Amino acid sequence: MTQESAAHPPGPSDPLPDLTAEQLDTLHRIGRRWSRVTRPPQEWRDALPVDPNVGDYPARHQIRLPRYERFVTVSELGGKARADQVSKVTALTSTSTGRVGSRVRRVLLGPALKSTALVRERMRKLVALPVLSSDALSSVAYGPEALLTILVLAGAAGLALSLPIALTIMVMMLAVGLSYRQTIRAYPNGGGSYIVTSDNLGRVPGLVAAGGLMVDYVLTVAVSIAAGVAAVTSAIPSLGGATVPLGLGAIALLLAGNLRGVRQAGILFAAPTYLFVLSVAGVIIAGLVEAARQGFPPPSQPQVDATTGVTLFLIMRAFTSGATAMTGIEAISNAVPAFKPVEWRNARTSLTWMVATLLALFGGIMALVLLTGTLPRPNETVLSQLARNSFGSGLMYVVVQASTAAILLLAANTAYNDFPRVLSLLARDHHAPRPFMRMGDRLAYSNGILLLTIAAALIFVAFDGRTTALIPLYAVGVFLAFTLSQSGMVVHWWRSRGRHWRKSLAFNALGACMCAVVFVTAAIAKFTAGAWVALVAVALFVLLTLRIRAHYDEVGRALRLRPQSATLPGNTVPTPLCPPKEPPPEPRPAAGTEDTWEEEEAEETPEEIHHLSVVAVETLDLANIRALAYAASLRQPVLAVHLSPTDEEAERMTRYWRHWGNHLPLEVVVCPYRTIIAPLVDYVEALHEQRPDLTITVILPELATSRRWHRLLHDRMAFRLRHALRERPKIVVTTVPFHV
Repeated sequence: MTQESAAHPPGPSDPLPDLTAEQLDTLHRIGRRWSRVTRPPQEWRDALPVDPNVGDYPARHQIRLPRYERFVTVSELGGKARADQVSKVTALTSTSTGRVGSRVRRVLLGPALKSTALVRERMRKLVALPVLSSDALSSVAYGPEALLTILVLAGAAGLALSLPIALTIMVMMLAVGLSYRQTIRAYPNGGGSYIVTSDNLGRVPGLVAAGGLMVDYVLTVAVSIAAGVAAVTSAIPSLGGATVPLGLGAIALLLAGNLRGVRQAGILFAAPTYLFVLSVAGVIIAGLVEAARQGFPPPSQPQVDATTGVTLFLIMRAFTSGATAMTGIEAISNAVPAFKPVEWRNARTSLTWMVATLLALFGGIMALVLLTGTLPRPNETVLSQLARNSFGSGLMYVVVQASTAAILLLAANTAYNDFPRVLSLLARDHHAPRPFMRMGDRLAYSNGILLLTIAAALIFVAFDGRTTALIPLYAVGVFLAFTLSQSGMVVHWWRSRGRHWRKSLAFNALGACMCAVVFVTAAIAKFTAGAWVALVAVALFVLLTLRIRAHYDEVGRALRLRPQSATLPGNTVPTPLCPPKEPPPEPRPAAGTEDTWEEEEAEETPEEIHHLSVVAVETLDLANIRALAYAASLRQPVLAVHLSPTDEEAERMTRYWRHWGNHLPLEVVVCPYRTIIAPLVDYVEALHEQRPDLTITVILPELATSRRWHRLLHDRMAFRLRHALRERPKIVVTTVPFHV
């Protein structure tokens, strides 16, 4: 599975997996079995009482779907859509409140995007750089301060170690940055820690790396928001009592921005990052110029009372706290598919600029701290003190504080880009619920974005929005993922031994060693301060994903097309199945009048009911084939319908259907907005318009799981469809359970 994930980036068709060569062979054999018990496919199509090509039907109308605001018109695959049938999304609700809500949704999130717009939604370098670098760059606002906060406990002797520790951190930044450049070269379709580790070290290490990333991304949102609010309250002390409401408001802003899509979020959040870089660079340059004008005088030694001695444990704590400035350095390698072509080349260029900017800002801030003797204060951040020293309390100071608050609040946007993407890869590998694979209206992984928002908001509230309480949880997960990813790259170069493999292996080995040192140090030094929470969270995450994978494996074994499925019983004589050839009933009056309603409700004898079975087919596995067999066994006209998010997926399904034998008529409907319920309801309504006298039975395969919590891992399509159609006469929804 992980090799498949590394082979191509995530896309709208991920929920519809390919069939293997063995499954295709079995499908063909099952098709031959159908040939023995059914009539030729053309007879099935001739027996249909309606035209399945609803694109040719002129009298379309817009239907109202209670609780389902989106409506998608459809046309036949490959056919010419009429002018009034162009695929679009229209807000349709049955109440004025629903209409207002749909308009607000459209204003906040924008109109839905077609699946073909995925390439247009990718980011160019000038947008991707600030969006994916905001986490790493913003960490210079609290990384140096976290380093000094620990060293100040040992007084002047401890502060004297700030320079060598800072230089060590900068060397590690350079080594890890170069290592991730090698990762992008080896995995041009996106080589995040999960894919790299799974591909080279195995499934469980890959899940451990993914767990570290998931925990880190949630904490990134919480810590970034907490640090941003701290910057605001430093400039405006009167807001100190509103920390939690301010943070939750910022999280809500991030939620709305990212639900608009990757490119829209990038445009919204790019400017604050550039402003922060320029303003901090201004602080550094102004401070260095002033120091140079004074001949770089030795800094005044601050009077600090030592509360502890300089110990190895203290140095380890300070090192790991300062190393939080490296968080987010892996974000670009995780999000290579988010770049415009050529993706990997643009990603490497952006990563180089990010690392260079990070080194310059971190080194410059530490240099000013040493030159000015600045120390952390309870009510004012270190960066605020440096900006006040460089610019006073005028306009430039306000700009620095405003840009710092903005980037810290928006730095969490990096997590909003990568968390849903990694979660979609986990879902594609059957380690997370399948709904996390589906893209929303704006081609963003909306379910993953909502999950990240809820988790981060809960943690932010639980820790009362305090940065110092969240930092100890922070470094453990990310450096665990760093270590495993870089170790995986060492194995990759050792196996492939391509061009310059020794140099690449050396870079990744150095990065792995340094990240391992930070991880072990953080786990030991900050264990009692809260690091144990992150370790427990990673362990629980791995256990949960393994349980989910075990369930999906069980379901997969039950649904998989097997050679045994294609065998016929010993001497049984198959009974031909085909709808009886009988003249169609007399046309009935158009629907919508009182007389028609009474006539439809007056069906009291079996001969007054005329059937059409519509089978919604997602893929050709045992559950779907069983639903088709059930429909055919009723000896009534049968029409299979497949909803495809893209034209490519539609063509693939058509090939599979022909490979099976084309035993039943199939209509493929392209749903470029990736919705399921509304297009299916619309299609069934369009069929019913042609023959209002028909009783249409929509047949769906349904997985019946033995445990209740397993139901959360599967779509509840039958329930949602039944709810949408229950008020429409002469339309029945039934399910064919498949027990696993």
